[in-house]
Order: sequence, then structure tokens, then C-alpha cells
Amino acid sequence: MEDNAAQPASTLIKAARPALIAGIVIAVVCIGLLIIIFALDSFNAATYSVAGKSVNDATDEARGIRELYSAARTGGIITLVVSGVVAVAAAVVLYLNRGNAALDEDDDGQDYDLEDLTGR
Repeated sequence: MEDNAAQPASTLIKAARPALIAGIVIAVVCIGLLIIIFALDSFNAATYSVAGKSVNDATDEARGIRELYSAARTGGIITLVVSGVVAVAAAVVLYLNRGNAALDEDDDGQDYDLEDLTGR
């Protein structure tokens, strides 16, 4: 019965490292995506204002330019927050269980050095 109680913690620890890696990678990709969206949005606004128009005007064209990347920006921010939360949670789990590594069942406690492995 005690083995069943310890099983979810072991599974959580095993899943924490891949979750940390995935969270960090997704966060970096989202940051890159948001930088690209900001650059494209700035470029569109600058191109639109060359003719003397303002992006802050109340026209349909100006509103369309302002809202062009809003869905991608919102999705990027939400994904960034979720991946950040996953990465932080995984880091906390790994930190709290840093000394509780499971011992290898095949380990007999004997150490081997280079001479033992090369046969010299």
C-alpha cells in the first residue's frame, strides 16, 4: 500500500524535467514571436503614416491596421504565460525533490575506473 502512495510523486518528478524543458523552449519561441509581431506592427504603422495619415484615426483602414496582429499577439501572450507557469512549477518540483533521486536497482555499489574498463 505504501508503494502505491509514493508512485504519483515519482511520476511527477519524472515528468518535471521534460515539462521544464518544454516550458522554457515554448517561452523562448513566444518571446521571438512577440518581437516579430511588434516589428511588423511598427512597420505597418510607419508605412501607413508615410502618406500623412495616422494609425490612431477613427477610419476603418486605421482600425484594421491596429487590429491586424491582435489575435496573434493575444495568443502569444497567453501561451507565454502558460509556458512560464509550467516551467516555474516544474522547477519548483525539481528543486523540492533534488535529494530524493531514486537509486538504480542494478547498482551494486562498485565503482569502475578507466583501467577496469580498458582491461589494462
